[in-house]
Amino acid sequence: MLAQRIATALVLVALLLLTLWANNPWPFVVLTLLLISAAAWEWARLNGLQPNAALLCGLLLAGVGLVLALSARTAEESHMLWLLAAFAWLIGGAFVLRAGPKRWAQWPRGMRVAVGGVLLVVAWWALAQARITGVNYLLSVLCIVWAADIAAYFGGRAFGRNKLAPSISPGKSWEGVVSGMLGVLVLAAFWLMLDARIAADSASVFTLLKQRFGLLLMALALLALTAMSVVGDLFESLIKRAVGAKDSSALLPGHGGVLDRVDALLPVLPCAMALTTW
Repeated sequence: MLAQRIATALVLVALLLLTLWANNPWPFVVLTLLLISAAAWEWARLNGLQPNAALLCGLLLAGVGLVLALSARTAEESHMLWLLAAFAWLIGGAFVLRAGPKRWAQWPRGMRVAVGGVLLVVAWWALAQARITGVNYLLSVLCIVWAADIAAYFGGRAFGRNKLAPSISPGKSWEGVVSGMLGVLVLAAFWLMLDARIAADSASVFTLLKQRFGLLLMALALLALTAMSVVGDLFESLIKRAVGAKDSSALLPGHGGVLDRVDALLPVLPCAMALTTW
């Protein structure tokens, strides 16, 4: 199992790095569109669609993503989309998590599938625009989620006493969330020093937030982004708990499904774009 997990991770990392550092953003855009289309297929299956209908959902998302990519809209031109997505995650995420897994399963299937499709395509479009903005910018946004996750894991194991959402994800604690936030602030301080010393292809999300809002509001924005990564993680856990699934699929041997790997990124990507295109 461990060997399988490592092999899958190495293949994914190799593919992502090859496309990420290509001179043209299109290889990365196409690869990530394929992955997010697979996530749409997983979402449809988790919400009760039959295999052929779920496959159609994945193909439909791929088509919508391709149309967006060919439209050549810039990140700034999509600013209202990022704002709407941020408010949707802030308000809708709180509502869904408060309602719990049982309530989610009671809502109309078509509505559940449509909500997931919209959230996935908007997150992918934010990912594509982040890559077009620059590799340094994209990596800095991704690292917010990764740093928060790693710090929350170790902080939760060491200090976790108070459960965050026991009916959704029993392993998460408030102490883990605080640890994740502190980890992101440490990451920001480190990245700001790097930006000042290294000529990268673009400014990082940390530098852009500092330039726009100053240090204090930058820190508050990063805490908000960390909180949204937790919301994304809990949201997918809620969907799986509602249908009794452990993983979103078995597409990635040893890792589960694509959704299991990108859940925390779904709200963070459009929220970061909303803040940096303010």
